[in-house]
Amino acid sequence: MASTAAVMERERLTAEMAFAPPIDGDKVAGDQPRPPSIVIKIRRRLPDFARSVNLKYVKLGICSGIFRPVPASWTLLALAPPLVAAAACSFRRLDLDVGVLRSFDSAAWLGTAMLILLAVCFLKRPRPVYLVEFACYKPGDEHEISKDGFLDMTKSTGLFNTDALDFQTKITKRSGLGDRTYLPSGIKSRPPQLSMAQARAEAQAVMFGCLDELFAATGIDPRRDVRVLIVNCSLVNPTPSLGSMVVNHYKMREDIKSFNLGGMGCSAGLIAVDLARDLLQVNPDSYAVVISTENITLNWYFGNDRSMLLSNCIFRMGGAAALLSNRRTDARRAKYRLLHTVRTHKGATDERFNCVYQREDDDGNVGVSLARELMAVAGDALKTNITTLGPLVLPLTEQLKFLRSLVLHRVLRARGVRPYMPDFRRAFEHFCVHAGGRAVLEEVQRSLCLDDADMEPSKCTLHRFGNTSSSSLWYELAYAEAKGRVRRGHRVWQIGFGSGFKCNSAVWRALRDVPAVSLAGARGDRRGCNPWVDSLNSYPPKAYIS
Repeated sequence: MASTAAVMERERLTAEMAFAPPIDGDKVAGDQPRPPSIVIKIRRRLPDFARSVNLKYVKLGICSGIFRPVPASWTLLALAPPLVAAAACSFRRLDLDVGVLRSFDSAAWLGTAMLILLAVCFLKRPRPVYLVEFACYKPGDEHEISKDGFLDMTKSTGLFNTDALDFQTKITKRSGLGDRTYLPSGIKSRPPQLSMAQARAEAQAVMFGCLDELFAATGIDPRRDVRVLIVNCSLVNPTPSLGSMVVNHYKMREDIKSFNLGGMGCSAGLIAVDLARDLLQVNPDSYAVVISTENITLNWYFGNDRSMLLSNCIFRMGGAAALLSNRRTDARRAKYRLLHTVRTHKGATDERFNCVYQREDDDGNVGVSLARELMAVAGDALKTNITTLGPLVLPLTEQLKFLRSLVLHRVLRARGVRPYMPDFRRAFEHFCVHAGGRAVLEEVQRSLCLDDADMEPSKCTLHRFGNTSSSSLWYELAYAEAKGRVRRGHRVWQIGFGSGFKCNSAVWRALRDVPAVSLAGARGDRRGCNPWVDSLNSYPPKAYIS
């Protein structure tokens, strides 16, 4: 028994016991009903973050937040030595016999130098990046599909063997998805119409749908006002690009800076935000539009490899668009200000690089393979990311508690002292964890010691819309807004995972109270920017959250 426990601890496995209900009509001798059976589930858990902290990432976070000079600091550091030397020489030359005039001249000279330094510091300070508004796409009812409908659709294709159908049934029942997710028309058609035309139609519906709502809500003229456009979509990158599709549709300006991010997985949305932040630092008084989506039509898998079937069961249609600004006048109407972005890339090792991999199966069918080591790789990336982020966001008291336990555990080798896991609920009021799957959300909740209320936006997003890839973080934030829970000063933590393997974080601070949404507030036939308007009262579902 001891050796078994040691193996489970080394392999980061956990055992769960559940009672399976008796089957109707199943009886034993004497016509007595068969008692309920015990089911033991073995699941791989995330690493223990408190016991496996790498100090170099703590140092990286501290250096990022404290010791990394901003451009203005470099200017001050360059000018400080000669100014101090000049000031010293000026005061040395002061003579009691010279009189008051020279003293006034030196003071005026020093005052002028200080004003110049202050002016340089003011002009060179980093530009704030505001999130003015964001909009999530809500497909029409014709795209809606239930879990039973998905299984019937899968069976009707005739392309899956019995084992593949049974596997998809098991995964679908345990996935955490509800009965009102969405799939594009090309996949729902019989027979499936998986063509480039259908893929473009899906991309246009998603991107233009959320952009129309975004521009209507903000009053932005896309032909004149948008100077930066970033589109991220991992698996479909046609020519002309998706960004060019947007530029053509809205007749945007000729000097627009357009970028397309492909193949970067479900964390690409935060990579796009980080890129937009950098571009807004060098383009004054500008608006940047970030579009996050994933195209399902050309990436449906019709083979029998279990590692590739999982994506069929959890990925669904969706997308989001965000309007970012560096105009200080937008601080009054913006919802959030971007505080930090932390990016972690673990692709240097083959195990992490190959854990999410697009390839052909033995029969030549293309799909995205998810390796068994995915949970362990995701946990390692998350550990590195939060270790770097912690010094930037955690209160000083939490950092001191962590430092104390670390010294006792690693330096003094004190026995019985468990490393302290910082309470991130003291740093953030809202958590938006990528809705990659129910097991992932449960493990992140356990590892970070979060409450059900903290995970409610992520779990409800997975249940209502499925895994919409990089845009799921915006559906989660929209849920918190729709419930009226976002107040001025609240901090939001968005966490995304993606192929490569990557884990990225973004931290926002709310600049104003965001009122709850209501169906009565919708503008006629327009649903507005929030996709939860007509289903908010049904969430959270008690059977799912409890």
